[in-house]
Amino acid sequence: MQYWLFKSEASTWSWEQQLAKGDVGEEWDGIRNYQARNNMRLMELGDLGFFYLSQNEKAVVGIIEVCTLIHPDSTIDDERWECVDVKAVKSVPNPVTLAMCKDNPALKDMVLVNNTRLSIQPVSKEEWDIVCKMGGL
Repeated sequence: MQYWLFKSEASTWSWEQQLAKGDVGEEWDGIRNYQARNNMRLMELGDLGFFYLSQNEKAVVGIIEVCTLIHPDSTIDDERWECVDVKAVKSVPNPVTLAMCKDNPALKDMVLVNNTRLSIQPVSKEEWDIVCKMGGL
């Protein structure tokens, strides 16, 4: 199993909208960055990800699961852009902010701490466990 962080803006796609999709899930569409797209190409069914709100909140607010492997992004007619589908697993009881991650020395190498602009990024198992514990999971 691999772990990831997916960034969204609440005004574009909120955690509540993701929850409302249930087990069917939703395309994680609109990605137009090659590194983020390539990260999706590495994903396997059942991989877990943090749902991170990137604008005002700047916090991990939920856990999502990859439920459909990489496929063409239905929002654009350009074969370069692909996406996976994700479904909500659970809410994070205590959202974990970017500031909290930056303040935790054990997360100093986390991609989120060092490259806040990458919209889909890998998370190590150790980082996953730390953020989950910080969030009350």
